[in-house]
Amino acid sequence: MLDNSSDRLYDIHDSLISKYRYSAAVDRLLLHFHSFGVPPHWSQQPEKRALIRFPLPYKLGESKYPGNHCPKVPTPQLWDFGLVGGQSFTKPENIPLATRIPWYFKRYISWLLGSTPSCNYVCHRRLTMLESGYLLMDYVGNSEVQMLSETWDEDHHHRDKRTNLFRGLSRIMLSLSQIPLPRIGTWTLDPNGALRLSNRPLTLRLHQLENGGIPTSIGRTLTYPAADAYYLDLLACHDGRIRHQPNSLSDEDDGRAQMARLTIMRALLPHFTNRELRQEPFLYRLTDLHPSNIFADRHWHVKCLVDLKWACSLPAETLRPPYWLTGRSIDDLTGEHLEAFKQVYEEFLDVLEEEENFWYFHSLDSPKGLFNLFHQHVHPIFVSASRVSPEFSRIVSDYWAVDTETIKSTKLQGKEEYEKVLRQRFEDAVDPT
Repeated sequence: MLDNSSDRLYDIHDSLISKYRYSAAVDRLLLHFHSFGVPPHWSQQPEKRALIRFPLPYKLGESKYPGNHCPKVPTPQLWDFGLVGGQSFTKPENIPLATRIPWYFKRYISWLLGSTPSCNYVCHRRLTMLESGYLLMDYVGNSEVQMLSETWDEDHHHRDKRTNLFRGLSRIMLSLSQIPLPRIGTWTLDPNGALRLSNRPLTLRLHQLENGGIPTSIGRTLTYPAADAYYLDLLACHDGRIRHQPNSLSDEDDGRAQMARLTIMRALLPHFTNRELRQEPFLYRLTDLHPSNIFADRHWHVKCLVDLKWACSLPAETLRPPYWLTGRSIDDLTGEHLEAFKQVYEEFLDVLEEEENFWYFHSLDSPKGLFNLFHQHVHPIFVSASRVSPEFSRIVSDYWAVDTETIKSTKLQGKEEYEKVLRQRFEDAVDPT
C-alpha cells in the first residue's frame, strides 16, 4: 500500500532536509528495492560520507502482516540504527560520556555474572522519527569500488575476474558458516541489546509473499529445531500462493499443472534431503546476495557487501552458489544457458556434486520459479519428457488437496474479477476525469 506509508516516509525525508545540510545530490532519493537512502553531512567528520536508510513498509508486507561483527565479511560500518517506536542503538564513541560510562559498567557486570553480553552498541531512546526505523552507515562506492552489477554484463566472461569474485564469495560463505547454529531462524536484539536467535527465518521470498497478501503462517517468533518442518512450511507457502494470489492460475490446464507439480515436490522431499542433517548443523546465510549488493574493485575483488537484512540460519544442505553466475534468472537456465551455467558452477565448486539438490532447493525457495524449475530440472531426473503421460497433471492434481476442484474453479472466477479491477485502474490512471 504505497499511499499512506510512503507519504509518512517522504514527510520524514522532508523534515531531514530542513534540519540537516546535504549535498546537492540528496534532492533525489537513493531508492532501493525495500528502502530509500539519504546521504547526510556529518559536521564532526565532513570528509566522511555516510548514508541513512529507511525501510519502506509497503514493500515489506507491513500493511497486511505488521511487525515484521565478522571481519572476514566486508560490510560498511554501521554507526547507528533505530526501530519503530524510538529505540535506537549507537556506537559507543558517538554517545555522550555520561551515557557511555554506565553502559560500559553494565557490560562489565554482565561479563562477571556470565550473562549474555550485549552487542557493541549503546541502547537508548530517541525523541524524533518514531514512525520509521533507519540505518546510518558508511557510504560505499568511489572511483576504485563500484557495484558489481555495473560491470557484470561487460566482464562476467573474463575468467580471471570470475575467479577473484568466486574466491571472495567463497570466503564470505565459509566465514558465515564457521559457527553452526542450533535452530533455523534470524538473530534479534532484545531491549538490553543482547543477540538472540529468536525470530523466524527472514528470507527475501517470505516477505515477497506477505507483501502480495499471501499468508505464510510462519509467525515472528517461530524458529525451527529441525529442517523437515521448515521445508514443509515452505511447501505450504506455495500452497498459499495458489489459494490467495488473485491471478495464481491462468486457466484450468495451468491450475492442474501447478497443483500436480507441487504435489510431486512434496512427495520427493525425502529424496533430496539428508536425514542426517535434519537437526544440525544450521548455517547463517545471506539470501539476497546479488550483484547490486556486492561492491568490487576493477579486478572483481570483493570489497564490501550491503543490504544484509535478508540473512538467517538455514539447513546446511541448502548452502549453494548464487544462481546468477551467468547473468540469467533462475527459471531461464535452459539449453545453452544451462550449459554455460554448469561450466561456471563447476568453477565455483570444482565438482558438480550437488546438482540435484541445487535445483530442488531453488524450486522450494522460489514462488515465481517453482513451476518452471520442476518441469525443466527436477522432473527429468526421474523420467524423460517422452514418458510423461498427457494425463499427468489431471491425475496428480487431484491429490494436491481435498478441495482441489473448488479451489480451481474459485480461483479462475476470481482471476476474471481481478483482471477487470486491474483494467479499470489503468483506465482511471490514463483518464482521471
